[in-house]
Amino acid sequence: MKVAVFSSKKYDRHFLSEANANSEHELVFFEPKLSSETTALASGFPAVCAFINDKLDSKTLSAIAEQGTKLIALRSAGFNNVDMKAATNLGITIVRVPAYSPYAVAEHAAGLILTLNRQYHRAYNRVRESNFSLNGLLGFDLHGSTVGVVGTGKIGMCFAQIMKGFGCNLLAYDIYQNPKCLEMGVEYVELSELLAKSDIVSLHCPLNPESYHMINAQTLEQFKSGAMLINTSRGGLIDTKAVIDALKSKKLGYLALDVYEQEGDLFFEDLSLEVIQDDVFQRLLTFPNVVITAHQAFFTKNALKNIAQTTLSNITEFEKTGKCGNTVSS
Repeated sequence: MKVAVFSSKKYDRHFLSEANANSEHELVFFEPKLSSETTALASGFPAVCAFINDKLDSKTLSAIAEQGTKLIALRSAGFNNVDMKAATNLGITIVRVPAYSPYAVAEHAAGLILTLNRQYHRAYNRVRESNFSLNGLLGFDLHGSTVGVVGTGKIGMCFAQIMKGFGCNLLAYDIYQNPKCLEMGVEYVELSELLAKSDIVSLHCPLNPESYHMINAQTLEQFKSGAMLINTSRGGLIDTKAVIDALKSKKLGYLALDVYEQEGDLFFEDLSLEVIQDDVFQRLLTFPNVVITAHQAFFTKNALKNIAQTTLSNITEFEKTGKCGNTVSS
């Protein structure tokens, strides 16, 4: 099958080409993101392979449908960047990678907690400058701390296992209670109670209309004063301006983000010689108690290999049967 691969970096090309060795699809790689401005690149391709910051709105979908695209293979689990109603109306099938490596994201979340708590990033830079003072690097024991896990799917469950290993007390909030979490002693509570009791709150839920800005001015008031907030899920879960206000008032003691609501114009690109125009993002960078990584939680060899293999498998299954077990329902 002829496939246009958008938002493709060197590592995408490597792992997808390797996974395609036995599939024999015709992969054509494009570094630009797919949007209404770049749909001409997809002309003549029955399949498009897209990533999280490709803008798959009704305008983009209509354009590629007119050009013959019938399948969009997402290299991600989330599909909040897709107008599913428009895709259904246009007869475009959307397939995804439901699981690639929950350990990668869960371990990154734990790493962000340790970095914020023990100030590894600041300590590293100090020592390189021959500054061996410990002032300002004081942390706290994770053992005995209360960790709130918002969303206990595969990633949330893996994260809970890691934090249990540190000796943390675990609270969780989810519509569905995960039996494996219950077995390890996780206590399910309402979100308001989780926020009020947790020293650390980590978000592991999908972005949908119900979860959009679930962390906002009102819910931030429910946080335990000085608590730590971690987001390795989707940027839209957090009202960033409200979080900045909470940091300024010291209601929120620490913040770590691997995702950002307006990351589409920033992440995955080298902008080191550019002037960043996003004032909200720039404000976040001024806080000493904020750590930001550029959507790299998924970025392990294991995860990229699994993403590539599942993506190619999805395309092959659709080509042969017209259906796919990993199809996204609208």
